[in-house]
Amino acid sequence: MRGADAPEPLLDCRMDALQTVRNDFLTDDWHAAAHRYPVTSPATGQTLTEVADCGAEEGRAAARIAYDAFQSWRLTTAFERSDLLMRWHDAILADRERLARVMSLEMGKPIREARAEVAYAAGFVRWYAEEAKRVYGEVFPSHVADKRLLAIRQPVGPVFAVTPWNFPLAMVTRKAAPALAAGCTFVLKPAEQTPLSALLLAEAWQAAGGPAGTLQVLPASDPVPVSDALMEDPRIRKVTFTGSTEVGRILYGKSAATVKKLSLELGGHAPYLVFDDADLDRAVDQVVACKYRNAGQTCVCTNRIYVQRGIQDAFVERYVEATRALVVGDPLDETTDIGPLVDGAGLDKVREHVEDAVAKGARVASGGSALDGLYFAPTVLLGVTPEMRLMQEETFGPISPILTFDRDDDAVRAANDTPYGLAAYLYTNDLSRAFRVSEALEYGIVGVNDGVPSVPYAPFGGVKQSGLGREGGPWGIDEFLEIKFISIALPR
Repeated sequence: MRGADAPEPLLDCRMDALQTVRNDFLTDDWHAAAHRYPVTSPATGQTLTEVADCGAEEGRAAARIAYDAFQSWRLTTAFERSDLLMRWHDAILADRERLARVMSLEMGKPIREARAEVAYAAGFVRWYAEEAKRVYGEVFPSHVADKRLLAIRQPVGPVFAVTPWNFPLAMVTRKAAPALAAGCTFVLKPAEQTPLSALLLAEAWQAAGGPAGTLQVLPASDPVPVSDALMEDPRIRKVTFTGSTEVGRILYGKSAATVKKLSLELGGHAPYLVFDDADLDRAVDQVVACKYRNAGQTCVCTNRIYVQRGIQDAFVERYVEATRALVVGDPLDETTDIGPLVDGAGLDKVREHVEDAVAKGARVASGGSALDGLYFAPTVLLGVTPEMRLMQEETFGPISPILTFDRDDDAVRAANDTPYGLAAYLYTNDLSRAFRVSEALEYGIVGVNDGVPSVPYAPFGGVKQSGLGREGGPWGIDEFLEIKFISIALPR
């Protein structure tokens, strides 16, 4: 672990991946913007480049272009769309190292994790290249002899997507691939911190033969003007958003005026329940993988670790040891486990959560302090109680609060005591307990002995205030389709 030392600065020669990244925006073609804003490295604070800063005017133009392009894109065959998506998939993988390096530079993800995300992102494109050919309809019986009844599935229309900075490739393809496969056109507002990854994906789509206007990317330093223009436009028929619950509520309200179809993947507060029959070494490995990937900055990272009393001391000892072994440093270094937090606001929230917990009686077993820049030491807190902020809010950082429980029912009750319901985890070798607890947890995703369960072909999404709808697998394309009933009366 680098401890309190500052990470080594990124060398200019290591930013060669940035030299060919377009800094314009894409609608029907690439356009220079009247205004630009800087993209900075959270690892060093350096300005990496400047990109187009879009606003309401670009948003209105994008809606018109998406609507016009939809008229022809919807008429392409599923096989044509499938072939194009496979070419996009191949283009992404052919450029995997540049994509991974740019991601590490713009948002601080360790390079090993970034490479894994490129493969994960490409996996969504491949899955939906295949799923495009499985958009089936139905013919069903009529109550009268001279009618034939059909239900067909058609693309909902132009889509507006807002994606987060923590998965700047995978969150784009998880939305864009099913939308395009279904025959929808797609307008993307990427997170202001991470526009470069999105621009590279759009470039790959265009290189694969994607028609003009089918995939548009509008970077913006202020998301409100461009988003409002698209939310207000009745030609945009679908909105898909991944981000905070607070922003999700705003978009939910704004979608009402034009009654848009809506998918929301919002905040989480994931519990991890470790039962007394667990294999401790494997349980520790899984909880560490779940908690600390991307420096704890994912909506499915565990925020609360509940350990059954009989194994608490042994688990804590091994977990603290594993946490101390994590390497904090330059995200482009192959040995780094923990990179920086994405920005100052993220660092402030992590610091405030730790200070609040300590002030209310928590004990720091490891870490507990900010390092230089935007780095925070991986931290383990003991003696945590429910009234602490980190037990009520999503921390989004490398902080592990550990609590104790006695009975299974107590663990489930504590895990469900939150307005959120995205992901939950448990570790047990008891098959009966695995089923009973999984079914009792009020979450859209449950990992049993698995701290990283997400795959492109499985449903991803939450319940309660963690969102609406599902992404991934056959469920994901349904979010971009409408069902049309056709009744045909035959001549007597």
